Amino acid sequence: METSFLPLLFGGDINVYSMARAFHEAYGIRSAAYGKFATGVCYESAILDYRVCAQNEDGPTFFQNVCGYAGEHPDKTVLVIGCGDSYVKLAAENKQYFPENCIAATVSGELINTLINKEKFYALCDEYGIDHPGTFVYRREMGHDFQLPFGAPYICKPSNGVAYWEHDFPGSEKVFCLPTREALEATLDRVYAAGYPDSMIIQEFIPGDDSFMRVLTCYSGADAKVRLMCLGHVLLEEHTPHGVGNHAVIITEPNDELCEKFRLFLEALHFTGFSNFDIKYDQRDGKFKAFEINTRQGRSNYYVTGAGYNLARILVEDRVEHRPQPLTVTHNRSLWMVVPRRVAYDYTPRRYHQEMRALIQAGAVTNPLRYGPDSALKRKLKLEKNQLGHFVKFKKYYHRPE
Repeated sequence: METSFLPLLFGGDINVYSMARAFHEAYGIRSAAYGKFATGVCYESAILDYRVCAQNEDGPTFFQNVCGYAGEHPDKTVLVIGCGDSYVKLAAENKQYFPENCIAATVSGELINTLINKEKFYALCDEYGIDHPGTFVYRREMGHDFQLPFGAPYICKPSNGVAYWEHDFPGSEKVFCLPTREALEATLDRVYAAGYPDSMIIQEFIPGDDSFMRVLTCYSGADAKVRLMCLGHVLLEEHTPHGVGNHAVIITEPNDELCEKFRLFLEALHFTGFSNFDIKYDQRDGKFKAFEINTRQGRSNYYVTGAGYNLARILVEDRVEHRPQPLTVTHNRSLWMVVPRRVAYDYTPRRYHQEMRALIQAGAVTNPLRYGPDSALKRKLKLEKNQLGHFVKFKKYYHRPE
């Protein structure tokens, strides 16, 4: 299909592949993507023009890649889409300097930098009535001399994820769950010894297994009005050190009251583009509590497209075709998974298995990586190896709740 636009994606993970698949399904076009490694789910894909650039997250290199691609297609509108925090940050900070045929559907760099900083995000949550876990902001100069308003176990994570991964170290984790005060202090010492320069967030642990998690994906139009909201009930997450918290199984789930709270929050901030919230239900007080906002579509974004609400189409209709779009809050049920069905059944709570089976039997199930037009033999073999690897990872890292 001939289109007036082309997608330019940044990253190389399932997020990128899911968006490329959405564009291919909706418009029959191949997306271009710049990734750092000659491997992964995007490499050698038939639906992607995947370009390897090891310095992709370097500001001048990122800008050069955008300008270079826009120059290759001067007669097309280039949709610049970051699929990781660092890329969204770079797009937001540089979009005013992009060539005229480029569109980056993000807010300003100033607002991006506020929202991706968890300390500032929680302050905004307090201001606008969004519940979140009990939180303590730790700074290096505190040493071991600080008092916490809650007891162990502790959740510990960087307030600035971009800076944190720039100072990786052996044993680093995306989120630490620490059983004692001694373990917490030792972890803080290791983080700062690696050179991390910002604050750390220490939070109370909200009880409950993965199935107490929710994910909310939204799209806000150029006028900062929310156009789409799709809530997913997470049934299973990954548990590897660098992948902890990544979704593995999701069932879409309606909750209009919860969506309305986040709609008001986004519109008060004049947010535009994709947003994604990680939320956990606290059975102690019956509240849904926000962990963070991703100022982009999340890694599991295909749960929305697979449910019938193509994310590529809503972006194009807003930013390219300038169509009016009423607010849609999704209500249909569908199942999304990136693990084999046997793994899903082995590690999700039994109370959800009946609905999972019913959705599978009804054909309301998707794995974003399994896509007919992208099923060359070499790719299929790589995918099967990837899927089999989940049996090993869950056996090694998943610890069943007591």
